[in-house]
Amino acid sequence: MKTVADYQGKNMLVLGMAKSGYAAAILLHQLGANVIVNDKTPFEENEMAQRLSGQGIEVVCGSHPLELLERNIAIVVKNPGIPYTNPLVAAAQQKGIPVITEVELAYRISEAPFIGITGSNGKTTTTTLTFEMLQEGNKRPLIAGNIGTVACEVAQTAKADEVIVTELSSFQLMGIETFHPKIAVLLNLFDAHLDYHGTKREYGLAKANLFKNQTSSDYSVVNADNEDVMELAKESNGQKVYFSTTQALPDGACLQNDALYFRGEKVIETADIVLPGKHNLENILAAMSVAKLMGVSNEAIEAVLKRFTGVAHRLQYITEVNGRKFYNDSKATNILATQKALSAFTQPVILLAGGLDRGNEFDELIPYFSHVKALVTFGQTAPKLIKAAEKAGMKDIKHVDNVEQAVQQAYELSEEGNVILLSPACASWDQFKTFEDRGDMFIQAVHKLV
Repeated sequence: MKTVADYQGKNMLVLGMAKSGYAAAILLHQLGANVIVNDKTPFEENEMAQRLSGQGIEVVCGSHPLELLERNIAIVVKNPGIPYTNPLVAAAQQKGIPVITEVELAYRISEAPFIGITGSNGKTTTTTLTFEMLQEGNKRPLIAGNIGTVACEVAQTAKADEVIVTELSSFQLMGIETFHPKIAVLLNLFDAHLDYHGTKREYGLAKANLFKNQTSSDYSVVNADNEDVMELAKESNGQKVYFSTTQALPDGACLQNDALYFRGEKVIETADIVLPGKHNLENILAAMSVAKLMGVSNEAIEAVLKRFTGVAHRLQYITEVNGRKFYNDSKATNILATQKALSAFTQPVILLAGGLDRGNEFDELIPYFSHVKALVTFGQTAPKLIKAAEKAGMKDIKHVDNVEQAVQQAYELSEEGNVILLSPACASWDQFKTFEDRGDMFIQAVHKLV
């Protein structure tokens, strides 16, 4: 590990628990730091805090007392979801105490180089595809980050001849200082998380942190079809590798004549790709670019694309019941993601949608309702979705209490040859802890139908 001595005997504050905070606390403790963990959930209700306390790590629960900063804190490792307006975070920054996220800590102690992947949509699919392609090409990849495996856990045992493929959120990227990916991928940028960032510009600048430490020996893989991405990529010192589904790019990755090309060489016919949806061609081109830059053969890339059907909760095919195909796209937590999901199908769709109300309307979905024969909606945004469906002239609109009821109702509205699609266009936090929980309820309800 690098820079172990930087942590020995120093006071480190881990702010916020969850998986990343827990892993960061364990790692810092192993590195010999004096770790203090602060979490707002009361100790008696906080299983992770109890486990850390049992290992001799100091835990302060129930509030975020400013007095913690009077203990000569060297670094604050912040849970990505805690805003910078949090009084403890703001006070730490005023005192000049570095506030980082767990991904920065992972980079500092890792022997392995990183590939960083971010964007408003498609991160998980692209990260998984990249990992699969590198693995098929015997490049010894590891997978980490926002995809579910905490980066600093992976980094602890990573070897110099391995590479860590990392999915990164804007929240994580706001807390980096030295993080330096060998290959950085920016997929797209759309309005998202504005309740956290305030403006699209601030959101974009957080994403662009992915490029800030790159040098001319690194690569920046950039979506040439997204103006915001192209603007943000100007700040990168890495070698630009562009991808596009609309332009011929002799020096990049592109879609031409029903095939995917990299630097003028045909890699695969689109007819051989099993992952549905035109939007996924962007994700594939990005992953393919990384794989080719890492020296993976066309044969290995082709093998992955001929078998890869998607990842859980992201336009995931579940099963067919009496001629109706069920797809779980619970990860569609914004309007753009649902637009892309609806664009992936030509068959009549029964759409299941709804969730946390972030203040927006859903008129942007109306042009995509042309082949949606029915809407079943739930959650806080149900009235707004119903209004949009009525504007579109949709006749079959149902309001139910939850996803399980929505599956049964959708089946009753459907007929053979229809697609029943969960693509909520909203975050899940009004009724679920995570979008995974929402998707799991959908899958369970579908299996009950069977």
